[in-house]
Amino acid sequence: MKWLVSLAGAGLVMITLRDLFHTLWHPTRHGGLSRLVMTVLWRLARRFRAPGRVVGLVGPLSMVTVVGMWALTVVLGLAIVHWPHMPGAFTFPPGSDAAREPALLDSVYLSLVTVTTLGLGDIAPGEGWLRPVSPLEALVGFALLTATVSWVLEIYPALTRRRVLAVRLALLRDADPPTRQIDCTAGALLLDSLATDVARVRVDFTQYAEAYYFHDGEDHSSLAATVGYAAVLARRGQAARRPEVRLAGALLAGALKDLATILDQRFLHTGGPPTAVFAAYAADHGPGRRPALNGQGQPSEKRGSAPRGGRTRRASAPTASRTRPVASHEGPSPQGGTSSPAPPCGDAAACLPACARAQSSRHWS
Repeated sequence: MKWLVSLAGAGLVMITLRDLFHTLWHPTRHGGLSRLVMTVLWRLARRFRAPGRVVGLVGPLSMVTVVGMWALTVVLGLAIVHWPHMPGAFTFPPGSDAAREPALLDSVYLSLVTVTTLGLGDIAPGEGWLRPVSPLEALVGFALLTATVSWVLEIYPALTRRRVLAVRLALLRDADPPTRQIDCTAGALLLDSLATDVARVRVDFTQYAEAYYFHDGEDHSSLAATVGYAAVLARRGQAARRPEVRLAGALLAGALKDLATILDQRFLHTGGPPTAVFAAYAADHGPGRRPALNGQGQPSEKRGSAPRGGRTRRASAPTASRTRPVASHEGPSPQGGTSSPAPPCGDAAACLPACARAQSSRHWS
């Protein structure tokens, strides 16, 4: 019976080490316990509509919770290994009252001292098979400490890459370059670099799945709020005339499709196209309610809704007294001839110089 209890404690330690290995060092990062803890904390914060500051703490707090869970299960597992053999299989210093303490308390104490590599030596293994167990316990504790530091050092560069991509997309969305501006060598390089950044973020979500539970806010640094515009740029690149721009647009579209597949398979489970996946991603990392998206991947306002800081404006229809038809900008020139027809007034930049020439010609005539 004693050996069955010790084997149960060793099994608990092995389950913890397996979860640590799959969370930190396995390329697919399918951690079981850690993933469950992070998912529960994230869904609780989203379900109760926690403020943005609270949601922003879910990622760091979930990492602290997972590390504490690993340490607790390792300590408890090793204490269960010692418990059936305490105190007979261990030696105590002469005159110590530790032998008269409860066996479970001594087992937890010994496990804590060994895992933290303190090595006080007041309780030492007496039987032969327990002697190699203590150094192995110290190695487990050292591996747990090293893994925690490595995890922190790995996750934050991945978050930086994601936020840099979000800021780039936000700046491009503000500039909103049309297809004719992208249809050049610089546009091809731009789309190709965006495809590379999207591929990096896709790899980060694969290797560091816990990065999904870090909330970036609702400003320009949020990839969930800006990734929809990358699809707009991909479509404009595919509609360009230059072959290199079309190729770069196709690469960006493929990278976005791959990113949507990873997000859907691991986190969202919508089963829809990339547009639906990105909309669900924006809703999961946004204020709470899924926004309606327009053609550029931006939230669209309903008709008749008032802006946040003011009243609604009614667009008045043009009346005959306000509109002044201009048939042509032709007129006598100062040299006595007639000017060439100008572009229609729909193009303001081209129309203003023509209007100025027409007014000058009327003055001279």
